[in-house]
Amino acid sequence: MGDNAPIGIFDSGLGGLTVVKEVLSLLPGEDIIYFGDTARTPYGSRPPAEILRFLHEILTFFSEQKVKMAITACNTMTALGLEQAKTEFPFLLIGVNNGASAALHASRSKRIGVIATEATINSGKHAKAIKAEDPSAVVFPQACQKFVPLIEQEKLFGPEIEAAAWEYLKPLKDSDIDALILGCTHYPFISPLIRDIMGPDVVLVDPARETAAEARTTLAHHDKLSTRAQGKSRICFSADLPRAERVAACAIDFPRTRELAPKFELVNLQDYCTKV
Repeated sequence: MGDNAPIGIFDSGLGGLTVVKEVLSLLPGEDIIYFGDTARTPYGSRPPAEILRFLHEILTFFSEQKVKMAITACNTMTALGLEQAKTEFPFLLIGVNNGASAALHASRSKRIGVIATEATINSGKHAKAIKAEDPSAVVFPQACQKFVPLIEQEKLFGPEIEAAAWEYLKPLKDSDIDALILGCTHYPFISPLIRDIMGPDVVLVDPARETAAEARTTLAHHDKLSTRAQGKSRICFSADLPRAERVAACAIDFPRTRELAPKFELVNLQDYCTKV
């Protein structure tokens, strides 16, 4: 059977590229359309109703692209609107894996930290998922409002990101956690800094690979895996294309042949939303 329609992957900005990287690794035959909303990032401190409107606009764009699946590579949108969106769009839809199982497996003490955006932390989704699997676990949530703007500005090194990291991570370090969920797809960009601060005894849990694995399992279950050996990628952003293209090229080892090289483009969501 098979289905060679594309997979859509989206985020508030550059962070979802970490999910793209894992999907390309596990599902090399799939065509990928990525959308990063760089014009409106960050989402984490915005009102929930506004975030849900953005989610609907992005999924409308993907509906126009005839995707077979969309992956919400944004913990904030996953927490706030995934289940409702599943009832409104005609394609498979999955969100970012919460990392709860991986964190519980990695943790000896069951003292688990979670860093994420303000909206994701306020949703309590990680704590609920961890407690559902192991009621004895103790969860330490930490909102990190400064991380996404700094990462979007490519400030992955230097005094600003280091000061923010120490501000957010010191309370977790002092709490003697031994596993830390990176609850935002932007955060793997600064995982070396996080690892340096937290030390070797704290396991960092990046849910991106589990998300890609869930995508593969879901597509296989619905007989929608691609029949191609190698897919192509469209990498779309809503603003600042040169910066976004530069970060994407550093984050992902794309094919370099002319036929398979990724296509970068600007997308105005309103061009699609006005059609419906």
